[in-house]
Amino acid sequence: MEKHAHPLAYRIRPECIDELMGQDDAKRFLESFIAGNRRSVMLWGPPGTGKSSVAHIIETLYPQSYFSISAVTSGIQDIRKVTKHAQNAQEPPIVFIDEVHRFNRVQQDALLPFVERGDIVLIGATTENPSFSITSPLLSRLQVVVFKTLKPSDIEKILMRAIQGDEDILSQGKTISAEGIKALSRAADGDARAALNLLELAVTTIDKKHLELQDLGVLLDRPLYHDKTGENHYDLISAFHKSVRASDINASVYWLGRMLEAGEDRLYVLRRMIRIASEDIGMAEPNALRMVVSAKEAFTTLGSPEGDLALYQTAVYLACAPKSNAVYIAEKRTRELIRKTGTPQVPLFLRNAPTKLMRELGYGKGYIYAHDDPQGALLMNYFPEGIDEVKLYVPRDTGFEKRIKEIMNARRKIAATRSGTYRKTS
Repeated sequence: MEKHAHPLAYRIRPECIDELMGQDDAKRFLESFIAGNRRSVMLWGPPGTGKSSVAHIIETLYPQSYFSISAVTSGIQDIRKVTKHAQNAQEPPIVFIDEVHRFNRVQQDALLPFVERGDIVLIGATTENPSFSITSPLLSRLQVVVFKTLKPSDIEKILMRAIQGDEDILSQGKTISAEGIKALSRAADGDARAALNLLELAVTTIDKKHLELQDLGVLLDRPLYHDKTGENHYDLISAFHKSVRASDINASVYWLGRMLEAGEDRLYVLRRMIRIASEDIGMAEPNALRMVVSAKEAFTTLGSPEGDLALYQTAVYLACAPKSNAVYIAEKRTRELIRKTGTPQVPLFLRNAPTKLMRELGYGKGYIYAHDDPQGALLMNYFPEGIDEVKLYVPRDTGFEKRIKEIMNARRKIAATRSGTYRKTS
């Protein structure tokens, strides 16, 4: 296949370090690699940021010892075929594995001895967080180079290099305005490959010699990058949660919008909102939980895009609501107490006594009915024997919790002064 048959993004891949844009860490790795420090590495970052370009530069420099494998179509047998070439070689082969996160645990474990002994120099590329997608033993033997989303200014330079240097683009005899280049750079959302694909599509399909911004039309209406099960998915929901917790309304709406515009599952966002209502707001504003549940019902009734407004409304409400994690802390304290004390029996006076035998055994004996003697009922210890009353839930002076705190303090005051009619349990 001739070179011109490949897509533009393939044809203008960097051939040297200077042509690699926006990735200083990757440049430093390449310089060290070329200097002789051939350490196995994991290249991690979003699509179109230069991971394959780094591998291509290495292939250009070391064509005789470079082997490329795709984790989608290859297995460990392909690795073993490569290692056979290393037996008579002076240096270990360089093995590039694209989308290495697609190897399962067994395949990754099979890679381990080759990397550990230095039989191969592994260069893995992944869009997934290696902490979760790569086994710990293999990851511990790899240097990790993080690729950042490219800035629009970096993508502009890449597009200009394509316009001025690619034979197929030049043969079209077309030009594009500076505003058009900037628009394509922004529309690519940090993905150089996507930007080059948009440029090639514009040049080959728009029947004009000079392309202006308005000529690009629907090419600029491109969905945002979003991996619904990967790093970006969790980063965005984390940013949203933390913004709501900090009561930053504008940031909360922004991160919500980022998720929704990228096509995030609305029910996933609503489930996180339910968590926020309980964890970060709690009893400071009990209506917060009702608000989220109502938003969920509204969305399931309307769907997108009409129902999305209910999520925006709820995000504003949650960000404005008074905050308290007292219920969240109470849950943690309760779980810790139960782990420490086990499962002591329910005191007899708190047990129900529906039968004569149970009454004869003392079930319910000594129980004080709070409606008949409210103050007396307050003096009893409702915890199991051996566990004194513990302060698990400590309300704060915010929102409705301020009223709850007053009620709890009043109860403690009555108990402390023993002002009720006290009847001992037996």
